[in-house]
Amino acid sequence: MCYISYSLFVIVSEVGQRVCPASFLYVGTPSPGKGCIVASSELEKRLVDALEEVAGDHGIDVVDVEVAGSSKSPIVRVRLDNADPERGTITLDEVSAQSPWVNEVIDAVDPFTGSYTLEISSPGLARPLRKARDFERFAGETVSLNTLAREGRRRYTGTLKGMLDDRVVIECDGQDFSFALDEIKNCKIKPTFD
Repeated sequence: MCYISYSLFVIVSEVGQRVCPASFLYVGTPSPGKGCIVASSELEKRLVDALEEVAGDHGIDVVDVEVAGSSKSPIVRVRLDNADPERGTITLDEVSAQSPWVNEVIDAVDPFTGSYTLEISSPGLARPLRKARDFERFAGETVSLNTLAREGRRRYTGTLKGMLDDRVVIECDGQDFSFALDEIKNCKIKPTFD
């Protein structure tokens, strides 16, 4: 199988460790433990918290963590970027260099009893935004924002204006809308192509 992207695919199984740089595969051993949990926002939060504790030591920003797949073959997707915006977007070589500590942190959290696939990548063009500093850094970008509202409008696409009084402000349909961070389900940059 061949992957052509700015991603590092890590398969963690019970066969031991082997590094295959040509296909960017790393095979590790998970620690024994808990039952298998699939795609849980609680699990994703635990993983983000654990990764963020260590990421600063490596000059890395944990952009997003997603748990997907089935209970028999779960996938953990970790999106990383340079913590310092002056360094630019993270490169493939930099992503590859981060895999050992990311793998160790995920193993320490021990989210699954069996094997799982760990995918480590750059945030890509449709970068997820989740922290206040993300909303400040990418002010002026076109974004797609979904709220947790149970009634009324939930989806907004417009220009991100940044943060005001601890609220995310987006201009959409000629109006400004603002949301507390805990009201936002997800927000991503909408890439534009000329």
